[in-house]
Amino acid sequence: MAPATDRIAVLLPIAVAVTMTFSTVIIQALGMMGIIHFVRYELRLGRAGVQFWRDVGIIAGVALVALAAHVVAIATWGLVFSLCGEFSQLAKAVYHSGMNYTTLGDSDKVMSPSWKLLAPLEAANGMVMFGVSTAMLFAVIQRLIQTRRGESGDYRAHQGRQGKVRSLSDRSSVSRRE
Repeated sequence: MAPATDRIAVLLPIAVAVTMTFSTVIIQALGMMGIIHFVRYELRLGRAGVQFWRDVGIIAGVALVALAAHVVAIATWGLVFSLCGEFSQLAKAVYHSGMNYTTLGDSDKVMSPSWKLLAPLEAANGMVMFGVSTAMLFAVIQRLIQTRRGESGDYRAHQGRQGKVRSLSDRSSVSRRE
């Protein structure tokens, strides 16, 4: 029978990981709110979807905000690793967290059996959050393309009063009636 110190804890790491996943969702949501406001502002001013380099700047801004949200999430996970007593230095904890979050893995430091389960749970969390960022970036690019092509993202603008689909050239008359 293995000594008690070799037993891998399950419940406490899962509880910590669920709490951290909820926290990273909030971090990503705050970043996405900023992105949405920024893109809507650029669209309202008529600057989005008009010039190639401006659109590149918008996409770069969105990517940087998403990256910043990931860095905050990684640092938060690193802080949790430090608070769990796994690392004596915060920088090493954040490095380890970054390796887990990006699913690269980290062979430099193996977590103690008590907290070993946090590494794959953080990796799963990171994969989901990168998916959210990718979806947001795709949505922004899609909106820029639609704007450049003169398409509206508003479904109602494509319908008449009877629900018949109108052509894009008729959308301005529909918008004036609403």
